[in-house]
Amino acid sequence: MQTVSIFGIGRVGGALALALPRNKYEIKNLVGRSLENARKISSEIDSGPNVLDENELAGLGEDIILITTGDSEISAVSKKLAELGPGRETVVLHTSGSLSSEVLRNQGNSDYHVGSLHPLVSISDSRLGPERMRDAYFAVEGDDSAVRIGNEIARDLGGKPFTVETKNKALYHASAVTACGHLVALLDTAFRMFSKCGGDEIQSKEILMPLIKSTISNLEDQNSADALTGTFARVDTETFQRHIEAMKGELSAEDRIVYLRLGLQSLGLVGEDPDNKGRISDMKEKILLEEKKLRKKVNRR
Repeated sequence: MQTVSIFGIGRVGGALALALPRNKYEIKNLVGRSLENARKISSEIDSGPNVLDENELAGLGEDIILITTGDSEISAVSKKLAELGPGRETVVLHTSGSLSSEVLRNQGNSDYHVGSLHPLVSISDSRLGPERMRDAYFAVEGDDSAVRIGNEIARDLGGKPFTVETKNKALYHASAVTACGHLVALLDTAFRMFSKCGGDEIQSKEILMPLIKSTISNLEDQNSADALTGTFARVDTETFQRHIEAMKGELSAEDRIVYLRLGLQSLGLVGEDPDNKGRISDMKEKILLEEKKLRKKVNRR
């Protein structure tokens, strides 16, 4: 049985407290500023872990310490841990996506093992978290012992761990934000664009969602180049020109630039087919010319 303390009982911390298998992990302490939420989580755990403010801590002897606070608080919690001095075999893991284990090492914490464990899934509620984490991927990095324990925890939660090099942690997180948050922003642009054709954004979303889902399904089964369809996959310059004309007066310069930038990215997936080389070059030239005009417009504001 491994003993665990969790710092920060928000959505992720609460989800981990509820999800860790009771036959292997004993939750000893729930530590945080929001004691009310911590008490609610504690009441749902048979062992009834202690609910503490961090200032009440006199020492920590747990096998595993999980820091699930916001990124801006991790350094302060790490400093507090350094003062308390967990044992040499203790493993401290934070759950930030963008920060690496260096944020823990920078506090002079050389007496215990440090790493990070980031669930690559959106958790909007602690009680839904255990189900969300099942089959999710977990990014793990840190020293050897921390990575070993992080991998174990991920598997015990029903997840799939993978290792990220410490130096690449922020880049890993940027890719996740692009796939998740930026995707939402992109689709919102598409919904607003569609609503210009009549109807509202809610109806636009309803109409476009089946297309979006079919594209995601294609990406699951094919590589990006093969999953690409539409105007840029065909290098259809005439249709592209119609799009540009249709957007004038209807969309902001910023939205039109997004369309153009993604068009260039799409052309990059088409490949080096000799039959398309001339058309791709022509289309790229038109995109860059249109983008240059729009950026001048934006800069004049």
